[in-house]
Amino acid sequence: MKAIILAAGYATRLYPLTLNQPKALLPIAGKPIIDYIVDEIETIEAVDELIVISNEKFFPHFSEWSNARSSRLKITVLNDKTTDDSNKLGAVGDMQFAIETLGIDDEILVMAGDNIFTFKLKDFYDEYITKGADMILVKEIDEVEELRRMANVITDENGKVTDMEEKPQNPKSNIAAFASYIYKKDTVKMIKQYLDEGNNPDAPGFFPSWLHKRRDVYAYKFEGECYDIGTPKSYKEVDEIFSK
Repeated sequence: MKAIILAAGYATRLYPLTLNQPKALLPIAGKPIIDYIVDEIETIEAVDELIVISNEKFFPHFSEWSNARSSRLKITVLNDKTTDDSNKLGAVGDMQFAIETLGIDDEILVMAGDNIFTFKLKDFYDEYITKGADMILVKEIDEVEELRRMANVITDENGKVTDMEEKPQNPKSNIAAFASYIYKKDTVKMIKQYLDEGNNPDAPGFFPSWLHKRRDVYAYKFEGECYDIGTPKSYKEVDEIFSK
């Protein structure tokens, strides 16, 4: 299994913090966000390579980080050659960029580079193995405004996704998907099909919203917290939580 961390965004909402520093390398309690993510990825024995997708601006920052990071995993940093939000590939576009550039023919674990969490990532992987199907990560959220900013999910009694919509104006449930996904080897080939059909390459939740209509996708409901750091206020709050 290959692990892909999506870190090619520009995080303009976090300016000036991210003007000259990628969001994934911002420190939380003195430790870069990406290190919390990688620590958890390393607990999954099946993962043998970590791929970090960056952009032209922050590629040197991640290269420096990878050279300093001690890990059992092979770490590959990719530059998707984009320079700003006007020519970005989008999350799904970046996934396909990595697949094509590295010739990936394997299962993939895909994670956003700006989510910091308290659950055990291996539990998510173990559920994927149990179900033997593509897997998304979800949690029940009761704030409607927050649900509107995320992918909204409906499942059956077994956890199989029956409906999923990215950033809906009128959420149909209180289940929200976070940007962590595990895809089977034969599903990885479908990312190109998704893009070739002209579907939205931007938010990573668009792909499983399309995928669940074509094959079984299951939702893993995690225990704990997952913080999406998007504004200076949320960054400060999460830093304070972890510092305690």
